[in-house]
Amino acid sequence: MKKSPMNGNYPINDFKSGESWRLFKIMGEFVEGIDSLHKLGPAVSIFGSARIKNDHPYYKKAENLANLFGQKGYAVITGGGGGIMEAANKGATNANVESVGLNINLPFEQKPNPFATTQIEFNYFFVRKVMFLKYAQAYIILPGGFGTLDELFETVTLIQTQRIRKVPIILVGKEYWDGLIQWVKKKFLQEKMISEKDLNLVHVLDDPQKIVRVVEDFHKD
Repeated sequence: MKKSPMNGNYPINDFKSGESWRLFKIMGEFVEGIDSLHKLGPAVSIFGSARIKNDHPYYKKAENLANLFGQKGYAVITGGGGGIMEAANKGATNANVESVGLNINLPFEQKPNPFATTQIEFNYFFVRKVMFLKYAQAYIILPGGFGTLDELFETVTLIQTQRIRKVPIILVGKEYWDGLIQWVKKKFLQEKMISEKDLNLVHVLDDPQKIVRVVEDFHKD
């Protein structure tokens, strides 16, 4: 039986299929992400559904919003897929700023869009999330499903617990998000699961110009 030079006890094939080898793959994804993005400069991360078609109002809003951020010199980071992610990458590219797509390898739904000027492939969701959060000066959440909610609540939690620096979190679309916000107020706040100041971590806005202004004013202050 051939021994692995790294552990001396198990065959090489066993090592490569085990937890130890997975750690090296995870480290490799962190290294690739950091090497690709550490010189990015000011950026915003834009989240939202992959299922939105290019004739949908949310698609148009995402494209316009990313373009406005691009005109102010912000790069745009998305999940690299279709729908709102594609729209945001398109808006950034048309503004001639860096348009980053952090694509996740999935068996369905997620395919890289053609508008990202920098595409990075991930196998691990948690590594990808670090890249969304580490390099952004604001987090912009457009309508989406479970994945978008996951990104929203994890971001709020990390800021609430001071694991990452405080930056604007903006929900785009009052009509879409109103039910969630009312539920959070009714359940979380009234039953003292969160404090009043935690609600102030999230803005709910519709006007793209105002969204950009909130981010700019925050960083000026």
